[in-house]
Amino acid sequence: MTPPGPVGDRFRRFRERLAAEGDDRPQVSDDRPSAMSGAEATSGGDHPTDRGTAASSRRGDLTARRSTEAGGRLRRRRGGGREELRVPEAEFTSYYGRPILKGPVWKWDIAAYLFTGGLAAGSSLLAAGGQLTGRPALRRAGRVAALAAVSASAVFLVKDLGRPARFHHMLRVAKPTSPMSMGTWILTAYGPAAGVAAIAEAAGVLPRHGLLGLAGRALPPIGHAAGLLAAGTAPALATYTGVLLADTAVPSWHEAYPELPVIFAGSALASGAGVGLLAAPPAQAGPARRMAVAGAALELYGAHRVETRLGLLSEPYRLGRPGRLLRAGRLLTAGGVAGALLGRRSRVVGALSGTALLAASVLTRFGIFYGGVASARDPRYTVVPQRERVEARRTGMDLPSDRAVPPAV
Repeated sequence: MTPPGPVGDRFRRFRERLAAEGDDRPQVSDDRPSAMSGAEATSGGDHPTDRGTAASSRRGDLTARRSTEAGGRLRRRRGGGREELRVPEAEFTSYYGRPILKGPVWKWDIAAYLFTGGLAAGSSLLAAGGQLTGRPALRRAGRVAALAAVSASAVFLVKDLGRPARFHHMLRVAKPTSPMSMGTWILTAYGPAAGVAAIAEAAGVLPRHGLLGLAGRALPPIGHAAGLLAAGTAPALATYTGVLLADTAVPSWHEAYPELPVIFAGSALASGAGVGLLAAPPAQAGPARRMAVAGAALELYGAHRVETRLGLLSEPYRLGRPGRLLRAGRLLTAGGVAGALLGRRSRVVGALSGTALLAASVLTRFGIFYGGVASARDPRYTVVPQRERVEARRTGMDLPSDRAVPPAV
């Protein structure tokens, strides 16, 4: 007698299983039923259908084993089969191994530009404090340091631009919505004022008579006005670079837009205080000590925020070279403030504290810079926050209940 065909045999076994379970809804199972007809039992599993069943079972076991090795979790079905619940973790890659974002083309000279711009702003504020409180050593140190720092900033900026004419071309337009355009005009207003204020410090070495004597008598009031103008422009100079970084698509810079201006303002104050502690005698360094406390508070607060508030995007500021730079900067800032407060009568302790504050400002600027560069290179810092924002909009979590909109289809 010819054995039944595969289709008829499957239908018969399906009907027997329904009768045994007493349910009119079939349960899908990967395993074959154990009940077999007498002819199949005596055939020793040589039937083609049996061989197919055994091969399918072996293939299912192999697939499950491979899935387990790949990281997926398995659970058993009601009929004895297994079902994969989770696929392996995705690897964030991009086409041809290239990053999703085009990373910043800036090099170390822009990080140095960030520091020197902040140093110039802090020094001008220090000089204004010495000027208004009658501390000539503090005023002189601040004005000279401001001129030196803004000159170094111009060198670093022109080096990055490639040609000095490009800076001149930026002055053709004034665009309030562009941090780069506003920064160009801030530098244009600040640089000459800081230069005139520093030149005015040479009035004391000019002759008292003749044309040079007339210039010597005119320079102090001109320098007084120029110093106040530079100090009035200094807050914008200290913070616009933070706005400039946050205005880019670099994930860890863009997401830290509230903190970067705060960090840069605190770093500028701390670096200016460092100049005062280095150059002025302890009797005249009172404004520098107060600037050190205020700058350290702002800088440490902002650095703590960017390392804790941004979630995944805080990682670049905690790991690798940026993390080491920022941690060292915090330690030096705390040490510099402690030395400035405890060593008020010691010139050596004051100089060491000023050096620590200047080094901390350098490390903080470079740490922020390299943290943003690291976030642009890893696709994970671009993809994961985008998915979270899309999911938040889809579920209405980022909208008030009365303004929630249905998710897009």
